[in-house]
Amino acid sequence: MTNSHQDYHYMSLALRLAAKGRGTASPNPMVGALVVKQGRIIGQGFHLRPGLPHAEVLALRQAGSRARGATLYVTLEPCCHLRKRTPPCVPDVLRSGVSRVVIAMTDPNPSVKGKGAAALRRAGLSVRVGVARSEAEELNRAYLHWIKTKCPYVILKAGMTLDGQIATASGDSKWITSKKSRAEVHRLRGQMDAVLVGVGTVLADDPALTARTGPHLRKLASRQPLRVVVDSSLRSPLKAQILSRQTQAKTLVATTDSAEASRRQELVKRGVEVLTLPSLRGKVSLPALMRELGQRGVTALLLEGGGELHAAMLKANLVQHVRLYVAPALLGGVDAKGVIGGKSPASLASALRLRNVKARSIGEDLVLEGDL
Repeated sequence: MTNSHQDYHYMSLALRLAAKGRGTASPNPMVGALVVKQGRIIGQGFHLRPGLPHAEVLALRQAGSRARGATLYVTLEPCCHLRKRTPPCVPDVLRSGVSRVVIAMTDPNPSVKGKGAAALRRAGLSVRVGVARSEAEELNRAYLHWIKTKCPYVILKAGMTLDGQIATASGDSKWITSKKSRAEVHRLRGQMDAVLVGVGTVLADDPALTARTGPHLRKLASRQPLRVVVDSSLRSPLKAQILSRQTQAKTLVATTDSAEASRRQELVKRGVEVLTLPSLRGKVSLPALMRELGQRGVTALLLEGGGELHAAMLKANLVQHVRLYVAPALLGGVDAKGVIGGKSPASLASALRLRNVKARSIGEDLVLEGDL
């Protein structure tokens, strides 16, 4: 095996380790690390959550004195700055005695961005950057987007019929997709920092928006996303599921200053956070909401509609990825609820085109997804 093939092989293993931090490492990136000596892995680690040791520190700790002269594979450039909860990693790497460091991608965080690799080189280590870079960037696309824009990476998710409907005219939508699709969506929710719906969905479906597990999807997952409701005039019923059990899953209601003070007080009594944001044409400013969530460390957000909120988020260019669960059913009817509401554009030239489109089957359903 050539050096390049060997580096790619071990970096692929490190990326698998990194993925174990999906849903827990945020707002930090997912990072995996391996220490390899004479073709043997002698240390490994991944970053689990903020405040805990970084991947390379864990891997070097496991390798101990055997790390001298070894190669460290790490999926993200080791940090060298102090503005964080844990000590910088570069000094640990230097103390370990490794002679070579292979890095998948530089850290886009301005506090690092090439400085970690440069410090290692100045100390005399051999440093290679860019092995499996595209795979590393794909793994941490939410983090990269958040660092660049200060806003969450938004995935629009919907379950729909073959003809693009998400509910009947009366609002009936349970259940369009199969149980396998719904189970996957619950796993996806558990990996997100937040889920977002509009008040129309709360009124029509009364969703809990929790991440659940088990054969009947009744058991709460260990990690719950922040549940966010866009409700410009606080119309959400006080008995709505999304407003209950705040000890198990937190809810934030985004509203405007036109909402009644008494309604705000009732929500606050229930432990719900009410966030007043600027309004655009009488509605909550969605760009302002995304900026606020980004400041709170929400790097990945699942947009679960309904159609009007989907349309508004798309129109504001706030969606980065679309995932559609398509059931083998035709609903029909001009009054049914489509996956994207609002007004139709005047011409096909205005249609949004997805890039990097992928399709796969899940049970009886089809999953279509792509980037915007």
